Amino acid sequence: MAQVQLSHLGKRYAGGTQAAVHDVNLTIEHGELFVLLGPSGCGKSTTLRMIAGLEVISDGDLIIDGQRVNGLPSKDRDIAMVFQSYALYPHMSVRDNLAFGLRRRAFKASEITRRVALASQILGLDSYLERKPHALSGGQRQRVALGRAIVRDPKVFLFDEPLSNLDAALRVSMRGELTALHQRLHATMIYVTHDQVEAMTMGTRICIMNGGRVEQVGAPLDVYRHPANTFVAGFLGSPPMNLVNATVALRGDHTGLSTGDQWVDAAALLSNLHEPLNNGAPVTLGIRPEDIAIGTGGSLSGVVINSEALGAETLVQLQLPGCDKTIRARADRDTRPAAGEVVPLLPDLGRVTLFDAQTGIALARR
Repeated sequence: MAQVQLSHLGKRYAGGTQAAVHDVNLTIEHGELFVLLGPSGCGKSTTLRMIAGLEVISDGDLIIDGQRVNGLPSKDRDIAMVFQSYALYPHMSVRDNLAFGLRRRAFKASEITRRVALASQILGLDSYLERKPHALSGGQRQRVALGRAIVRDPKVFLFDEPLSNLDAALRVSMRGELTALHQRLHATMIYVTHDQVEAMTMGTRICIMNGGRVEQVGAPLDVYRHPANTFVAGFLGSPPMNLVNATVALRGDHTGLSTGDQWVDAAALLSNLHEPLNNGAPVTLGIRPEDIAIGTGGSLSGVVINSEALGAETLVQLQLPGCDKTIRARADRDTRPAAGEVVPLLPDLGRVTLFDAQTGIALARR
């Protein structure tokens, strides 16, 4: 296990107009499964490759267990990396694929045998040790790729979207296997993915990146429930958080939020903000689909655009009167409102997040 620190880490490519990675400050603790999550081109893989020594660091420091390793070659950083492609040697058996790196490092034969046997047992590969890669399924090949990293017994494991080449069912299975592997090895792991489900279910903490910058870091459920800005709110979750333009508005003695042609009493929510908002102040109202009840004496209403029956639940897309954006709500599997039907909506204001309309940053609560 090892602690990995990224201090003002940056990457600039020659001829580029802006940094690919800009001022990243992170500390990955001993034994943590830390996930770098974000859309394509956000800088997550570049960050991982700088940790691995496959990209030259342009700015800042990379520190592993207290040692600055910026100029240290990859082979001397005591890390192991699992790539998106399996990159197995097709002419070698599984046993030889697992042992190859150790032989190159001149390990004793007895130690190679011990490490290969241990990795094979952990990953359930004992029955396949004499097979060639072409005789393995995609999941089995990915296990061999994991095994090549495990036999190294490194300080840090690095994973660059290792499950993206697998089909949906196999990805679910391998997610569980990777989580169990982390729990068994208690190893420091840094995992890159664009898949939110992988991040939410596997990560001890997740780091959401966008445009080469860190947007938010935290435990998966904390980030899900309390997004730092509208980018995180709109990226994390499937479907993502609904983001609706709203305005602080008074009705008699009650303070609420006006959205489109409707108004909802939000005095408790607004009074709980660290900085009070004036009447007429524009905000962005964020609410998760599961926090909107349909057909229950709601304070709002919406016109049903369509319903998607997913078996365990129904996703309902709605148009709020006077709003240019549609929203989505989760309903139980037996709820199937028809297109064009007007249904009452009851948002759980205790779970609403308000964002600054200009900056997109979440407004702090007391």
